[in-house]
Order: sequence, then C-alpha cells, then structure tokens
Amino acid sequence: MDKKYKSIVVLTGAGISAESGLATFRSSNGLWNNHRVEDVATIEAFQRNPEFVHDFYNQMKPELLAAKPNPAHLALTKLQDNYPTPVSIITQNVDTLHEKAKSRNINHIHGQINQAVCLNCGHVLETWNDVTTETVCPQCSVAGMMKPNIVFFGENLLYMDKVERILASCDLFISVGTSGVVFPAAAFVQTAKLYGAETYEFNLEKTSNNFYFDHHIFGKAGETLPPFIDELLA
Repeated sequence: MDKKYKSIVVLTGAGISAESGLATFRSSNGLWNNHRVEDVATIEAFQRNPEFVHDFYNQMKPELLAAKPNPAHLALTKLQDNYPTPVSIITQNVDTLHEKAKSRNINHIHGQINQAVCLNCGHVLETWNDVTTETVCPQCSVAGMMKPNIVFFGENLLYMDKVERILASCDLFISVGTSGVVFPAAAFVQTAKLYGAETYEFNLEKTSNNFYFDHHIFGKAGETLPPFIDELLA
C-alpha cells in the first residue's frame, strides 16, 4: 500500500481471541459462558449474589491466564512497532492477549478479567488471584466492596471519551473478529467513516453492519491479518 495513514485504529472482538483457543463467551443463545446473563453480568446480579458472580469470573481466570497470543495479535504489535504514525487498539475482549503480545495503547472498553474495582473508592486492583467478598481494597482498606472490573450489561463502556477522540482523528479503521451487533462498539465504524476514515473488516463471514466497511477480508484473522500488516508496512 502506497498510502501512509496519519492515525490507525484497530477494533478487536471475540473472533481474534477464539483463535487462541478462548471460547466466544457470549453464545448465540444469549448465554454468557453457559450462564444466564442476568445471573452473572448485571449489577443487579452482583448486588443480589456477589459470591456467585465473583466465583464465575474467578473460574474464568485460569483459562484466560494460560492463553497465548496468536499471529493476529502479534501482527498488530508488529504494526505498532514499525508504523511511523500512531496505532491504537480498542478491544471488546476482557482477556490480556494484546498485552501478552506486547502491544501498547490498548483500550479495554469492556474491562479486564484480571482487575477488580473498589465500589467505595474507585481503586483498580490488578490480580490473577481470586477476588471475593472478603477481599480488602489496598487503597481504602474496606473489605467486601471489590467488583470484577468487567462492564456489566447496562453499564457505561470504559475509556469512551478517549475512544471518541481517536475514532474522530483516524484515517484507517480496522475491525478484527467482531460481530458488529453489540452497540455502541458496532457503531465505531460509522463514527470513523463519518470522519473520513478508510474502513476494513476482517472476519470469518460478513457482519450485519458490513455496508459501513470499504473492504472485507474473510478468513481466520491469524492467516489474513499478518500479510495485510506486512503490506501496510511495505
């Protein structure tokens, strides 16, 4: 590609993690890792039964901790390391595969599995250990106020002010492994396009918002993204 972009934004979804062996936690029947969303991913569920919700996320941690980044993750790091202008990653994934691939400038809009946030003081605790109703906040020393730092249904996404800024300033928007049905992330391509960005979709199949994308590249991201990145860097 001859064109040099002034700012690149990459949105990643469950599809990129699936190639590292992580299940798509939200299944087509609406279950979240074989549990009803209402039982494990709403603030009401957490208020009703915090022990159960903590257990649910604690049980997910070993699998996500053991997962290894795949060629698609590594290609994004290569792009960040070698492209002359900023490359930002917005991810819907709660795993840390981008971090393991040594990427930077990662915006976890749905939170992270290895974090808990104190509902008393707002402190974010980073840990792969179990978090329970007994966990004491290291900042305010209050016990029983830690919530998994996962955006529950009905809660606001994280880092949205920054996300809006980078979408408005990018001239290349790349979506990788995301279904295009969960809003507001599904509308990020519209925002980028509104501000004049060229838009690419990498997915196994066409998504429901595919008409906002200028280019569609189908197949496994681990196979299709690396050669595209090499072309961008050529």
